[in-house]
Amino acid sequence: MGPGLFWNFSSKANCSVPQSLLQTMLLSRMAGMKEQQFTEEKPLLQEQRGQDTEMENCETLMPIGDWKEHDIETPYGMLHVVIRGAPKGNKPAILTYHDVGLNHKLCFNSFFHNEDMQEITKHFVVCHVDAPGQQIGASQMPQGYQYPTMDQLAGMLPSVVQHFGFKSILGIGVGAGAYILAKFALIFPDLVEGLVLLNIDPNGKGWIDWATGKLSGFTSALPDTVLPHLFSQEELMNNTELVQSYRQQINNTVNQVNLQLFWNMYNSRRDLEMNRTGTIINAKTLKCPVMLVVGDNAPAEEGVVECNSKLDPTNTTFLKMADSGGLPQLTQPGKLSEAFKYFLQGMGYMPSASMTRLARSRTASLTSGSSIESSRIRGFTHSDSNEGQVSHTMEVSC
Repeated sequence: MGPGLFWNFSSKANCSVPQSLLQTMLLSRMAGMKEQQFTEEKPLLQEQRGQDTEMENCETLMPIGDWKEHDIETPYGMLHVVIRGAPKGNKPAILTYHDVGLNHKLCFNSFFHNEDMQEITKHFVVCHVDAPGQQIGASQMPQGYQYPTMDQLAGMLPSVVQHFGFKSILGIGVGAGAYILAKFALIFPDLVEGLVLLNIDPNGKGWIDWATGKLSGFTSALPDTVLPHLFSQEELMNNTELVQSYRQQINNTVNQVNLQLFWNMYNSRRDLEMNRTGTIINAKTLKCPVMLVVGDNAPAEEGVVECNSKLDPTNTTFLKMADSGGLPQLTQPGKLSEAFKYFLQGMGYMPSASMTRLARSRTASLTSGSSIESSRIRGFTHSDSNEGQVSHTMEVSC
């Protein structure tokens, strides 16, 4: 099946819309919604009337805790987002998308509260996206509701970009969220300036995996079915405090019916249609800089390695983090924030003058091919199968 999003077809439809036609249809549909009044359904803070219309011209960074909550209409239904800051110049917005079983708070709170990460976010608007029905306090989806496909979830994001007036985004996705952001970047490359993809699996599930998942769903509670997707076997066997905490939070803060719908759709995903240039005719891959991240022995390790083989080695960084388990942004937020700073600097943002907590000698760009050596970070480059191309790998140890 060729590339392209489904357009209002059920998940079992046998036809797809070509990418060029899809983009035209999406943009046309969003243009039709442009004149509608989008309101802030659940403001977290009291705001002055008309402030939303002034966001694009705002040059003052908002306080760390000044988050606003929005429900945005898209071609595939409402999408819940939380945003802090306002678009500033031509800088991209940092847009996150969480993994299945989580929401933006469970997935990213530890990471974005890290001191290094807070230093970064002073310079960018931050937008957290919750998949439909996954946010805390979400209403249960009605009986018979057809959850958006993974392609359609990616097709909801242009509405977010348009609503807030973002010029482009710098995406941070985990698991299912990484898949959605990669799909979005493949279809709308001009809207994506860079991607940080944790635990991405570019492959659809085979019949054996599908049947195993179905059997597990019959014999286990939903949180226990999802946990092996999030955490390493070692973490699960040791029943770590983090695993216990997330088992409870997934059960208590995420609507279980809505979670089951998202879980089913993620497990029904198709392969991401990416191939490194030169490997096949008309190969298509991500055009923007990408940092792939995975913990050692994480359940997604094999998928991330395969994804690395499908990307352009000249603008891809592969970060494998030791002793970080299945969710590095929770267990090693400081090290991940530090790596993210280097990634941003390689893209021309975060100049060394603003990297106050890092040694000046360690500000070499990840994309320059230079090695980074320290007691905590060991960077090196290696030749790829494509002659003359260099890919970048960092292994972070505790």
